[in-house]
Amino acid sequence: MTRAKLNKRQLRERVVSFLESRPRDTFSLKQLFSALRLTTHPMKVLCVDVLNELLDDETIFRNYDGCLAWNGTTGQVVEGVLHRTSGGRNTVETTDGQTITIHDEDLAHALNGDTVRVALFAANRRSGRQGGEVIEIVKRSDKPVVGQLSISHGAAFLVRPDGLLPYDVFIPSGRLKGGKDGDKAMVEIVDWPDNTRNPIGRVKEIFGKVGENETEMHAILAEYGLPYTYPKEVERAADEISDVIPQAEIDQREDFRDVTTFTIDPHDAKDFDDALSIRSLPKGRYEVGVHIADVSHYVLEGSVIDKEAQQRGTSIYLVDRTLPMLPERLCNYICSLRPDEDKLTFSVIFEMDEEAHVYSSRIVHTIIRSNRRFAYEEVQDILEQNGEADDIEGHIPVAPDRRTGEYADELITLNRMAHHLKAGRMHTGAIDFDREEMRFDIDEEGKPVNVYFKVAKDANKLVEEFMLLANRTVAESVGKVKKGQRPKTLPYRVHDLPDPNRLDNLAQFVARFKYHVVTQGSKIEVAKSINKLLTDVRGDKIQNLVETVSLRAMMKAKYSTHNIGHYGLAFDYYTHFTSPIRRYPDLMVHRLLTRYANGGASASQKKYEGLCEHSSAMEQLAAAAERASIKYKMVEYMSDKIGQEFDARISGVTESGLYAEILDNHCEGFIGVRFLGDEAFDFDDKNYCLIGRKSHYRYSIGDDIRIKVARANLFRKTLDFDFVKKYH
Repeated sequence: MTRAKLNKRQLRERVVSFLESRPRDTFSLKQLFSALRLTTHPMKVLCVDVLNELLDDETIFRNYDGCLAWNGTTGQVVEGVLHRTSGGRNTVETTDGQTITIHDEDLAHALNGDTVRVALFAANRRSGRQGGEVIEIVKRSDKPVVGQLSISHGAAFLVRPDGLLPYDVFIPSGRLKGGKDGDKAMVEIVDWPDNTRNPIGRVKEIFGKVGENETEMHAILAEYGLPYTYPKEVERAADEISDVIPQAEIDQREDFRDVTTFTIDPHDAKDFDDALSIRSLPKGRYEVGVHIADVSHYVLEGSVIDKEAQQRGTSIYLVDRTLPMLPERLCNYICSLRPDEDKLTFSVIFEMDEEAHVYSSRIVHTIIRSNRRFAYEEVQDILEQNGEADDIEGHIPVAPDRRTGEYADELITLNRMAHHLKAGRMHTGAIDFDREEMRFDIDEEGKPVNVYFKVAKDANKLVEEFMLLANRTVAESVGKVKKGQRPKTLPYRVHDLPDPNRLDNLAQFVARFKYHVVTQGSKIEVAKSINKLLTDVRGDKIQNLVETVSLRAMMKAKYSTHNIGHYGLAFDYYTHFTSPIRRYPDLMVHRLLTRYANGGASASQKKYEGLCEHSSAMEQLAAAAERASIKYKMVEYMSDKIGQEFDARISGVTESGLYAEILDNHCEGFIGVRFLGDEAFDFDDKNYCLIGRKSHYRYSIGDDIRIKVARANLFRKTLDFDFVKKYH
């Protein structure tokens, strides 16, 4: 029996101590009175008073059935978005940057992407990690669920391969929309009663049979909430746009139709949104024009085409197709800077010398007529045959009177300027991430028949440097103002400083392989140290891994009206101006430049910040979909090679096994630890290796091994290898 003289403060301490020691339990009033041994009416009344105060300050909370529970050491309830990984780990990311771990039994039927309220548990004193439980689903994610229909004995379920759903979705027979066993489908979750194990859904769309190319590509797009068809009304609006340029429009523009101009793009491109022009000036100088398709002339703000482009935010590039931001009539025909056609452009015109010193620049509306459509490979051949390509070891430039190839003089001059531009960037602290990209040759049915790697050579870098220069110049034209003046609103492309913790992790990681990186000092010192690391590691067995870890230390670039500069490029001002056919922020920049050139007031920062956030989000989704399509095609490419052996390199080590990358094609698969031998292994997480307990045999990152392709699971997008032998 409780002492009669227990006062309110003492009772509060007892209640708090009791509930804090049982953070996962809930109690009715009766259970709480019993546990605290409160037998008298006055003490029960006093306890109710204490509980009400604890509820008011959120030290405790009342759940859906009226029971009381502890709400963490701070009495805190937070709100955020639930994320579930393929490994089944649940976290809630809050708006203030907290990461809360949630166990499956504490999800309260919340699903991946839901906005939830979470009651925090006491923090783990050893790990410092914060845990909690979902107490309310504020908003269900409107993102549909994509998976495979499994229908057996009259029961239908949607099955996902990646563990992002804790349970399969039950589909009532009347809500299958004609779906059959084995179909890939998009499902909307409509209910999840408290007393049922599985959520209940209805089929929104059937994509087709698993494994068919159209099915899989549409499913990938739907999974990321991206469009896979183009609205007919938008295409009809584009069809009504005239391709005739009125003389009155030409008269308002600077005319570059008689200046040598060409486009340089991938060999299979159709949307040519940038061109370069060059002509000689006195005193060894040149006029270089960066001409960008004037999409804003054709796509009016608020039009049906503009609204669709704004929603998409970007063109999407999957392995076998492009999903354009604009209707095909605009992106591949009217706006595309096709050769021998008059085109409206928005241009940055530079006066430069061959060392890339910029003496003046202007941003003007122009009309051009491209003389030649180059593919990167053609320009690269011209540079190489004239001894102008850095990629060729020991290259010797050909004398000017012996140069060969169309527009060789112009291309060589621009290439030399590009080298100087890049050297200037690197000197001021730009970081040179120059990674190769996996690409596939696809047959008529969408099946990958060959894998190759896109490597940026001089031709690519030539174009890149002038696009960077134009983007920076445009950003400076609006952002750099006299002291005391406020710059007008503009969407910038910003890139924050590296995360200090990740930078420390990078330093610790590379130190294990006898490399060094500076984490303290000026921005330039840190950047130059990272560049030195990337240079030193080239050709090393761990090159790919070091590059990956280095990239993870970097923050993601994004769009914002709040300019903080671009760390990776070492620019104080940077924007996206050069690709309005495929990026909506570029179209926004074009419109604002025209507005400000005409004396217009600064645009609403709130409005454009919202558009920047949306564009950044759509860019990330598009990139994720592209990676998913590459991963699927990688597995599909290897699916007819089961049983074949390849030389590979260990690219990752975990306690459950090894990741290995085939040397010839860079396809990565997993080798379970049970396939490494008949002994137990210990995982050395400091040195990234597995060590046999009996043999003391080591499997470390960078080791060359021989593997056999064991399984290619298209449903899960995974490859499994068998271990054959290790090379010494």
